[in-house]
Amino acid sequence: MKFVSFQFVFHLKKIISFALLLSVCGLAKAQRYNDGYVSPTDTAVLKKLAQWQNLKFGLFMHWGPYSEWGVVESWSLCPEDESWTQRKGLYSADYFTYKKAYEDLQTTFNPTHFDPDKWVKAAKEAGMKYVVFTTKHHDGFCMFDTKETDYKVTSPNTPFSKSPRANVADEIFKAFRKENFMIGAYFSKPDWHSPYYWWPYLPPKDRNVNYDPAKHPERWQQFKDFTYNQIQELMTGYGKIDILWMDGGWVRPLNKADSVAARAMGSKYNQDIDMPKIAAMARAKQPGLIMVDRAVAGLYENYTTPEQQVPAEPLSHPWETCMTMGTSWSYVPGDHYKSSQQIVQLLIKIVSRGGNFLMNIGPGPDGDWDPEAYKRLADIGKWIKINGEGIYSSKPVAPYSEDNIFFTQSADGNSEYAFVLAKDNEVVLPPVLTINMGNSKKIKQVSLLGSDKKLKWKQNGDTIEIAVPQGIQGNNGLLYAATFKIN
Repeated sequence: MKFVSFQFVFHLKKIISFALLLSVCGLAKAQRYNDGYVSPTDTAVLKKLAQWQNLKFGLFMHWGPYSEWGVVESWSLCPEDESWTQRKGLYSADYFTYKKAYEDLQTTFNPTHFDPDKWVKAAKEAGMKYVVFTTKHHDGFCMFDTKETDYKVTSPNTPFSKSPRANVADEIFKAFRKENFMIGAYFSKPDWHSPYYWWPYLPPKDRNVNYDPAKHPERWQQFKDFTYNQIQELMTGYGKIDILWMDGGWVRPLNKADSVAARAMGSKYNQDIDMPKIAAMARAKQPGLIMVDRAVAGLYENYTTPEQQVPAEPLSHPWETCMTMGTSWSYVPGDHYKSSQQIVQLLIKIVSRGGNFLMNIGPGPDGDWDPEAYKRLADIGKWIKINGEGIYSSKPVAPYSEDNIFFTQSADGNSEYAFVLAKDNEVVLPPVLTINMGNSKKIKQVSLLGSDKKLKWKQNGDTIEIAVPQGIQGNNGLLYAATFKIN
């Protein structure tokens, strides 16, 4: 990801630093995601984008050899003095010693418990509908069988290469595709292992290319070819791909390097990798492909990706909150996971604003998730089975929320859903619940999802007063949020 922490003690510092940065830049409510959006014109892309918007809940996974150390993915290699880039441990005193030790993790990476079918089962039961997997993060280690580098999971230098499931990205995509998940390939545009991006002749200075591409056009062309070829591999050898989710927004044309986001990332060189050429190839191989050139507004950012935050109001275009289940994108031993209540209520808030929720779980060095992650997904699944009709294929509807009540409406507009968020795990309802609908449309029926009790109610203009039977005010078996369906 773009802004991440190094280890547990730094996660909170990172979140605070990120929030402060957004505040300083005037972005605290994700308004920068409204700037410069360009709607696709390809009808196949528009159709798939609409399908994706109906899915609402997806799984993100950051995984690589860095999980062996339990450190932040890639960022400890970045020579920037930020809380999330700090080096720790045995090799931290010297940058180049640390970089070699980090890259040598390839020689011990052996996640023998890797079982994507287990992940699919848990994600499906939780109500997730799409998956985005990190085929390559900024460190350049490839979790797929690329021919462009030996820094990959299928290299003979990597012990896991002996496994029949060594081509990790392919195995994950196949497993999730069998259960009708939309498939997303995360791909980092910057590559800190590639000699065409961080040229060994010069030391890296920050997250950006460490030479001026204008002075060394041949070397930059080599990087462009390298990037194009890797994306082409993913688009041709890994089955149907629905989303190409590209990270590293500082890799962008110079004429886009004057934005707030670009300045925050230190962009100063023309890092144009020829996105028109990449897009033409990718969509020729994968018709209707959704492209997410995140933080680079324009033709190739088909939806925006507020990170670790929820916009305060609906955005004017497709969007997705990407957020961690724990505090880190990558595996950290003993990480603190959000409660099931927090996750369900985040899903409700995001969907009420018209967005999707892409929730990240970082697999560990053994190739499995922390048991707590499975528990959270099981809890979410129980809730979604009762309340999912107000989530999937829904649209935002004014007033969006009032106090602890959040609203959605069905795709056809015939039903509205009022989610009453619980203060604690168990839902406790008052004897009379007042819901301000924001419109005076005549109400014909009100019901509580998960209950067969008939409800009495009365309408006064745009307000509904629901008499809640004593038997379901408490001890009603409902957790996290109750959903009232209003027709």
